[in-house]
Amino acid sequence: MASASRPHVVIIGSGFGGLFSAQALADADVDITIVGKVTYHLFQPLLYQVATGILSPGEIAPATREVLKRQKNVKVIMSEATDINLAAQTVTAEALSHETVLHYDYLIIAAGAGQSYFGNDHFSVFAPGMKTVDDALELRARIFGSFEVAELTSDPEERKRLLTFVVVGAGPTGVEMAGQIAELSRTTLRSEFRNIDPTQTRVILLDGADKVLGAFGDRLSRSAQKTLEEAGVEVKLGALVTDLDGNSVTVKYKDGHTERIEAGCKVWAAGVQASPLGKLVGDQCGAEVGRDGRVAVNPDVTLPGNPNVFVVGDMMALNKLPGVAQVAIQTGRYAAAKIKGELPGGTPVTEPFKYHDKGSMAVISRFGAIMKAGKIEATGFPAWVAWLGLHLLYIVGFKNRATTLLHWLIAFLGNGRSERTTTRQQLIGRLAVRQLGPDFKPTIQGTTEPHKIDPRHAPKDAAVAAAADKEQTAAAASAKDEAVTPTEPPQG
Repeated sequence: MASASRPHVVIIGSGFGGLFSAQALADADVDITIVGKVTYHLFQPLLYQVATGILSPGEIAPATREVLKRQKNVKVIMSEATDINLAAQTVTAEALSHETVLHYDYLIIAAGAGQSYFGNDHFSVFAPGMKTVDDALELRARIFGSFEVAELTSDPEERKRLLTFVVVGAGPTGVEMAGQIAELSRTTLRSEFRNIDPTQTRVILLDGADKVLGAFGDRLSRSAQKTLEEAGVEVKLGALVTDLDGNSVTVKYKDGHTERIEAGCKVWAAGVQASPLGKLVGDQCGAEVGRDGRVAVNPDVTLPGNPNVFVVGDMMALNKLPGVAQVAIQTGRYAAAKIKGELPGGTPVTEPFKYHDKGSMAVISRFGAIMKAGKIEATGFPAWVAWLGLHLLYIVGFKNRATTLLHWLIAFLGNGRSERTTTRQQLIGRLAVRQLGPDFKPTIQGTTEPHKIDPRHAPKDAAVAAAADKEQTAAAASAKDEAVTPTEPPQG
């Protein structure tokens, strides 16, 4: 698709920053290539509803190709960017043993961020994060699976442990997840089991800070905590997780005492770490990279010394802006405007990026939410209605909005959850892939190293293989001779 006469814009990432920057270039005389690690645009704020059985992945993750199918100047490739060479102006990407090298005239890096365990990555074995569709489906399997296994056991202590859920992190994701698990156990599941009482489930929300949703201010924070506790969530603040294993979470409080909480299902919703691409380009251009992986950018969101390279959203460090969707959307659109301004006939953008805070909101429970937009604050049902409307607005595609609204009606007006299907692969897939090791090379047909999956595919010794081939050739020749040699007529 790329034309030698038109600038080539490469966009890494298909999240809010990547998608909105591409759409903002729809009328520009450029060729665009989106390099997406996944094939869809993920509406990450609703992942917790996938994990708790309200929505299906497709409703919050439409295919990027479908979203952009009418935009003729854009091409989408499914590949993970593995290298960026600022001097050569190239991006190297890989997917299922296929490597692609792209030359760019402009580059927008919008690869987002993953979960951070603050140096304790081994916690991830027992406490999945909440950043991807895979995370949400694994958590769905762990959440619903905990009730299923509790139904099977006759040991009261084991049952108690399995019915204890711990959510680490009292930001919007953690609060929304804890609220939904509590509601799930007390409404949807309350009459479905015979050996357990789901309403006796413990849901514990932990955070090292002294407030729930501290960024919302004291009044809204207190309102959120009160609503959580009324919904059945135990809130423990000033609590730092010092250890975590399959059966428990160990917490140290600010006064120095520790507590070991027996729990089966753990959810990690604390901390983010920017894509390693931030450090990769930061090291090349001398830009400062923080401990969270964010790379310091110029006021126009470009890299130092690289006016044609933009870093947007969760990956950039600029004016202490938060890692929220609106920052990614606005910086993506700003980068697109800068590029359009440099094209023939364009109006140069000389003003630095300025963020317009459109407010924040979080759902606490059924019909309960908090909202802050400038000086306007709201709680309860009005905030919940505003939350519904805003999230429907930003979900891409009419079809997805309609099906999402239908599932919300089922979940919020009734007690049903229509997306409760789980599989064994969802439960163990992430850990199984990790156990195969970083050298495992999957392909669309299977793998380039099948012997790591099944020893019967082990490559043969060269000499043995040659002898076997020789024997097979001789056997085939003998069979051919027997087929063509006429038999002698019978005697007598």
